[in-house]
Amino acid sequence: MSPEPGAATGAATGATTGATTGAATDAVADAVRLERVGSVLVVTIERPEARNAVNRDVAQGIARAMDLLDGEPHLTAAVLTGAGPHFCAGMDLKAFLRGERPNVPGRGFAGLVEAPPAKPLIAAVEGAAVAGGFEIVLAADLVVASTAATFGLPEVRRGLVAAGGGLSRLPAWVPRAVALEMALTGAPLDAAKLHAFGMINRLVQPGKARTAAIELAQRIAANGPLAVRASKRILTEAPGWAPDETFERTRRIAMPVLRSDDAREGAAAFAERRTAVWTAR
Repeated sequence: MSPEPGAATGAATGATTGATTGAATDAVADAVRLERVGSVLVVTIERPEARNAVNRDVAQGIARAMDLLDGEPHLTAAVLTGAGPHFCAGMDLKAFLRGERPNVPGRGFAGLVEAPPAKPLIAAVEGAAVAGGFEIVLAADLVVASTAATFGLPEVRRGLVAAGGGLSRLPAWVPRAVALEMALTGAPLDAAKLHAFGMINRLVQPGKARTAAIELAQRIAANGPLAVRASKRILTEAPGWAPDETFERTRRIAMPVLRSDDAREGAAAFAERRTAVWTAR
C-alpha cells in the first residue's frame, strides 16, 4: 500500500465546491470532491501535489462517498478518479510517519479495498496507479484508462507486501503468470498491455479517462438500478458458490427485483416504446 519510489507526499488540499457544468458539486472531505452527474457519483481524490497519495482524509472521504453511493436510491453507479496527471501513488508515507493510518473500520485501506460498494464502481485512470493506488483500481468493477497510464505493485522492491487486496485480486483480472511477474518483480505494466489481458474496459487518449468513465457509468445508470445492483452481486458472489447452489442463490437475489415496481415499469416502457422511468422500488 506504499507509494511508488519517489512519489511526492503532502497535506490534503481544500475541497472544491460550487457548480460544475451539468453537475452539482459537494464536498465530502478535505481531500475528496464529489459531483453528481445525473444518477452517477463522480469521486475525485484532490491531492495532485502528492500524486493523490492516500492519507486519513482521503480514506475517510472515499468511505463516506461509498456510503453515499450505496445509501442513495437514485445513485446507480460511481466513477473514482484522481486530480491532475496521476491516479494515485498509494499510501502517503509522510502521513504514515506522523502516525496516520489511511484505513477506515469496516472498509480498510483507502476506505474501500475491504468493502467495495454494492453498486458499480468505475476507476478512471490517468498516469500512475501503483501500490495502494493499484489496489484501489482492483477494488473497482470496471476500468477506463488512458494510454499513458501505468499500473504496478512495487512493494517487494522495498521489502513490503501488497496487503490491500492487490495480491488476492490481481489473478482474477489478468493471467496468473502475469500477476506473479508483477507481484514478484515489482515492475509496472502499461495500460495497453493490461487492456490486451482484458483488465481495462476502455483505453482512451490521455486526458479523456474521466469523461469516458462517466459515459460508461451513464450507460449503466440508464438501466434499472435494482437490476444493476442485483446483477453485480450475483457476478461478485457466484464464483464462491457450490455448483448445486448456483440457481437457488441466484433466485434469492433476482426474485425481489422481478417483483419490483421497476420490473413492471421496464416491461411497460418496452411495450409502450418509451424510456423507462426508474424509481428504485
